[in-house]
Amino acid sequence: MKFGRRFRTKRNGFVEIKITDEERHLIAELIEQLRELVLSTSPEGSVDPSIRRLYPTAYVEDAEQEHKYQRLMRDQLLERRLAHLDVVESTLRDEELSPETLIAWITSINDLRLVLGTHLDVSEDDEPAFRDENDQEQQQRAIYHYLSHLLGELVDVANN
Repeated sequence: MKFGRRFRTKRNGFVEIKITDEERHLIAELIEQLRELVLSTSPEGSVDPSIRRLYPTAYVEDAEQEHKYQRLMRDQLLERRLAHLDVVESTLRDEELSPETLIAWITSINDLRLVLGTHLDVSEDDEPAFRDENDQEQQQRAIYHYLSHLLGELVDVANN
């Protein structure tokens, strides 16, 4: 799958966005799904395995400390994550991003990629192999690889 450059840094420091309406629609759908998923998981209840990577373990060896840490940090992480999703959603139709908005895009696209990759149990070595466009898992893998490429472009433009 070949993609053209979707982002370009302008002289004023802003980033020009060149993504299609279909891409904007897909990202909007994924943002909404991620929002629903993170809001449906309580800090005390069971955690959907696909979002575990969004709340990394701080104390592997000490379950009590880990519980305290998660209770303390989870709300802050959730609040920041939802704020980033809101920024992406509100700027999805924009033609350029501020440097601050770019960070929200990078964070949110990375979160989407982590959740989908965990759900699909992919590794960094997985190669895209698309045979049947009606296969739900293959569609999800195609979206995962798209998000990976998009994230790479966002990080590249942020580093320029």
